[in-house]
Amino acid sequence: MRIKLNLQIFVFILIFYLTNQLELYIILIIFALIHEFAHIITGICYGLKPKTLKITPFGMSIYFEKYKKNGKKVLEKQKMIIILAGPFINVILALIIMLLPSNLFLYISQEILIYTNLLLAIFNLIPIYPLDGGRILKSILTLKNVDKKKSIILTERISYITLILLTVLSSIIILSIKNISIFFIIIYLWYLVLEQVRYNNIRLKVYEMIQKK
Repeated sequence: MRIKLNLQIFVFILIFYLTNQLELYIILIIFALIHEFAHIITGICYGLKPKTLKITPFGMSIYFEKYKKNGKKVLEKQKMIIILAGPFINVILALIIMLLPSNLFLYISQEILIYTNLLLAIFNLIPIYPLDGGRILKSILTLKNVDKKKSIILTERISYITLILLTVLSSIIILSIKNISIFFIIIYLWYLVLEQVRYNNIRLKVYEMIQKK
């Protein structure tokens, strides 16, 4: 399995350090790693082989070898379960932490631990590709037998609309609580979406060339 480190992680460490939120960022990364391990373990349970592990500013992203053993529809359902495993573990952790006595948390706020896990679960389920929510949307379109080209275009449009709404909402929040770190998170999301669109454009050109043949 190949491991790739995104150097942007050091930029985010610096940003959260300068905004006095480094502790929160470290907690976020720890639970994001647990989130990703849930994806990995679920994938392995389905017989998938991890191919690439990318360490990103907000945790990790796992990519598996192509798996076509059980047919297209079964594979997409398995993909959805693998994707949902990440947010699911964060919700479970939030519930466990909530039920534990508060005196167990001497140095870290119990509320912050709960908030971080719920934030990760909700954040990842936003329908923006390549977040978990965007991947689930793509799998649903595949299960509905939507054409590959239409699926890519629809996923892009929904990602754009969601991100625009999220940008507006975040701008209001930034003005209210004066938390500039949210601004950098939104910029990073725009970067992810635009990179994915660029990659999709290449895929669509290849797809069109194959169709012409």
